[in-house]
Amino acid sequence: MIQRRLRLPSSPDQSFFLWGPRQTGKSSLLKQLYPEALWIDLLKTNDFLRYTSQPFLLREEVQAAAPRLVIIDEVQKVPLLLDEVHWLIENTSTVFGLCGSSARKVRRGHANLLGGRAVRYELYGFVSAELGAEFDLLRMLNHGALPRYYLSNSPRPLLRAYVNDYLKEEVANEGLVRNLPAFANFLSMAVLSDTELINYSTIARECGISSPAVKEYFQILIDTLLGRYLPAYTKRPKRRVIQAPKFYFADIGVVNMMAKRGSLEPGAELFGKAFENWVCHELRAHAAYSELFYELSYWRLASGIEVDFILGDMECAIEAKGTANISPQHLHGLRELKKDYPRVKRRIVVSLTPRARRTDDGIDILPVSSFLAQLWEGELIA
Repeated sequence: MIQRRLRLPSSPDQSFFLWGPRQTGKSSLLKQLYPEALWIDLLKTNDFLRYTSQPFLLREEVQAAAPRLVIIDEVQKVPLLLDEVHWLIENTSTVFGLCGSSARKVRRGHANLLGGRAVRYELYGFVSAELGAEFDLLRMLNHGALPRYYLSNSPRPLLRAYVNDYLKEEVANEGLVRNLPAFANFLSMAVLSDTELINYSTIARECGISSPAVKEYFQILIDTLLGRYLPAYTKRPKRRVIQAPKFYFADIGVVNMMAKRGSLEPGAELFGKAFENWVCHELRAHAAYSELFYELSYWRLASGIEVDFILGDMECAIEAKGTANISPQHLHGLRELKKDYPRVKRRIVVSLTPRARRTDDGIDILPVSSFLAQLWEGELIA
């Protein structure tokens, strides 16, 4: 069994939320860690209907059974239950594990996420540190990080079903949009902007919807954890910098399927984009799992000179290059960054180079294996 890196308490004494995109393995992890918990699965129609019409049943059932730990799976489906959970936390010794793939309906509905009474965790798709010797970069970039699809020898049909289920169960059934065909059309356009600055006007024109609608649709992707913005690093700029965020989908396999990409191999432009998405995935997961929670951003001058990732407050600057042939052009962004921020502690190019090397001006050019070892051993940021 693959050991996940998320550090959930073995015997929780405080209630918690566990969020994560669909199919990241949240339910499996909770069942593995807490086999004795009282389990409520809101994917079951009978439970969903019972608690939707009579949410007070949760309070009565928990008081009758007096379990130490209650797990509520897909909690976003019945936000009113969180009022009962709130009361039980305040008035009993019950601890709750609340699991879901979207906080949108919770935030915009009746519930208030318990006003800080529950710790928040997030589970990502597989990361290299979980797979160990079984980690395969080409497989990761083609299949994606979602456990079932990474392990499958035929992920395409599964990924197609994943997107269809997302549209049906998470977007349509939860009432997140009124026009599902328009949202599906938007989704097929949005994936082409993965790892890029978002041009709302262009996407709006291609989809036949308004720019405000496009912005709202991107917010749905964020709220349902299918993607998120990468903000620009704008502190103390010496030259004019871009301030707009970039957007990264949470799983490259989903992007590949929706963008109708074929097999990705080193040397292709799309391989480089997929490689950058994956580096972002590893960094985000590490920031959460290490409990360092460092900020992740990018830096870009108005001239177009750019560095892919800034960790913390210039703790480390990283360029992701899906090639073995690193040229001076690939180092240009990191060198320009150093002019504006001489205090940057480390500058790194993650690449397919076979051996690590360091330039005369201190840029580390690392193969994937060295980068991953330094990242997960805590050598990039402390």
